Amino acid sequence: MNSIETHRLLLRGWMDDDYLDLHEFISDIRVGQCSGQRIVKDIEESKINIKTYIMYNQSYAIVLKSENKVIGSIGMDDIAPDKELENLNQRYIGYTLHPNYWGNGYASESIRFLIKYLFEELHLDLIWSSHYDFNIKSKRVIDKSGFKYKFSRDKTLYALGNRTVKELFYSSHKNEYSELYD
Repeated sequence: MNSIETHRLLLRGWMDDDYLDLHEFISDIRVGQCSGQRIVKDIEESKINIKTYIMYNQSYAIVLKSENKVIGSIGMDDIAPDKELENLNQRYIGYTLHPNYWGNGYASESIRFLIKYLFEELHLDLIWSSHYDFNIKSKRVIDKSGFKYKFSRDKTLYALGNRTVKELFYSSHKNEYSELYD
């Protein structure tokens, strides 16, 4: 995985020493509520998460260059949400950002540059992303990134007390990308 440098950010592979920065945001209840993920309370679990990220090499640490601090994570999972399109070369982008850095355009900047990398360097056909119906901030990020709504489905979030929500899926095809970035 190549590092990606943006105007304000560096997207790079995870390092063992990143566990404190990671723990700072994955232990925050606001992140768990928005992402539907269980809140990580034990720092040892954050160390294990880092080792997993390094092993699978499908996730970038989002580093704010001005602070030399990991403020989020952005991954590119090998998932095909629409089974009718399984034959396409595709990835799913998921991201998490430290709440102290919300509202500064960092998530959109990360996604925009990762999309460019995935289409131009990995020659993907299709890129997906999604958000839960209650996560309006993620919806805005996805909209700003040029994704188009495709479908939704119910999902039970066990980390939120077995709450059933709608997960809304969006995609961007390489042809749409060319139109946006030409």
